Amino acid sequence: MHSPLSRRLAEIVGGAHVLTGAECAPYVVEGRTPECAVFPGSREDIAAVLGVAADSGTPVMPWGGGTGMALGSPPAHPGLVLGLRRLGRLLEHEPGDLTATVEAGMTLEAFQAELSRRGQWLSLDPPQAARATLGGILASNASGPRRHLYGTARDLLIGITMVLADGAIVRGGGKVVKNVAGYDLPKLAVGSFGTLGVIVEATVKLRPRPDCDRLVVARFSTLAEAGQAARAVMASDLIPSALDVVDGEGLRALDGEGAPGGAALLVGVDGIAEQVEWQCEEVGRLLKDCGLAGVRVLDGTERDEAWRAVGEMPQRAFTDATAGMKWGVLPTQVAELIARAGAVASQRGLRAAFVAHAGLGIISAVLDAAGADAEQVACTLGEWRALVNGSGGHALVEWAPLAVKERIAVWDTPGPDSRIMRQLKAELDPRGILNPGRFLGGI
Repeated sequence: MHSPLSRRLAEIVGGAHVLTGAECAPYVVEGRTPECAVFPGSREDIAAVLGVAADSGTPVMPWGGGTGMALGSPPAHPGLVLGLRRLGRLLEHEPGDLTATVEAGMTLEAFQAELSRRGQWLSLDPPQAARATLGGILASNASGPRRHLYGTARDLLIGITMVLADGAIVRGGGKVVKNVAGYDLPKLAVGSFGTLGVIVEATVKLRPRPDCDRLVVARFSTLAEAGQAARAVMASDLIPSALDVVDGEGLRALDGEGAPGGAALLVGVDGIAEQVEWQCEEVGRLLKDCGLAGVRVLDGTERDEAWRAVGEMPQRAFTDATAGMKWGVLPTQVAELIARAGAVASQRGLRAAFVAHAGLGIISAVLDAAGADAEQVACTLGEWRALVNGSGGHALVEWAPLAVKERIAVWDTPGPDSRIMRQLKAELDPRGILNPGRFLGGI
């Protein structure tokens, strides 16, 4: 049965682009089914849809590829899903300026394929590139191993077009790299998780594709040795594009050859062929004194599959993976905190796997809680958070069953800056219809 809301939306975008009832099954979040899912075909359609939602007070959940929808506090009422899959065009590519403008619904994989025809790329490598959209990547500030050298979406975005909750279409930044005029809307939008507006277009800065790209996999008998190796690389003259530490359980997800207590350091190197070859050799020489047990240099499909496995480690690590957290700590603390957190899980009879961007102090932790109840899982995550917070870091529950999220907060306790965030939310979304309650502090 079509509701008055779905009928109004159908008048805007066409009945074929409004889903209701059982058709909304792919868009269920935390067990909650949206009233409908709508797929506008233009920014003007999005403005009209948001106008209807604002008039009726209906919450709106922006949806790109759906790869990050498990992140955030459970929605009290999902309202309507606003899907961006019809906005998937590359609007402009200026190879001479190293810039491109793209619609928010284009997947990263499709975008990279278009750019590669002109020998360029967007230096971002978050997981699930075949599904992740540019809008979703920007909204969550998603990134991958190459963040070590190339930074995040925040560093690459130079212009943005958004539709605010009242339907107003606003632009920030520009289409050239040297642009410092006006309010910095792009920086504000990145990482806002769809709470301030719906991203519809973005202009990003690009890089030439490197001549050569390698992955050095250095194995160690202990996690401590891998941590020492990471610090040695950071203190050297090497310029890796990525520097990840994977523990023994994570290695099983990577190539099936992990061992208890073992670990590996993954060193990405790209650039001019001669420089890359020298760096690969230097990694081996440098790490001999760190307990190096073996080293392999991967290229081509083998390299790409290894990086893909690292990005998908949360899904690959365990058959019954139950929850995932992301931590931000000092780079020097990575190996020690992984070891301590693993011990916490082991004491509760649970298994855990870890992968870290070692040079940045960003750790992804996955918990295998087969046979454990929600209370046991929540207590383990709580101990992990206390461990990380006690070391001066921060912790985020990236995904977990609803029963677990009802027992532990997704976000850390908000700090003083949450007051400013609330003021921005009130100014840009006064009726609170955009992803209400899902962000830090219930924003």
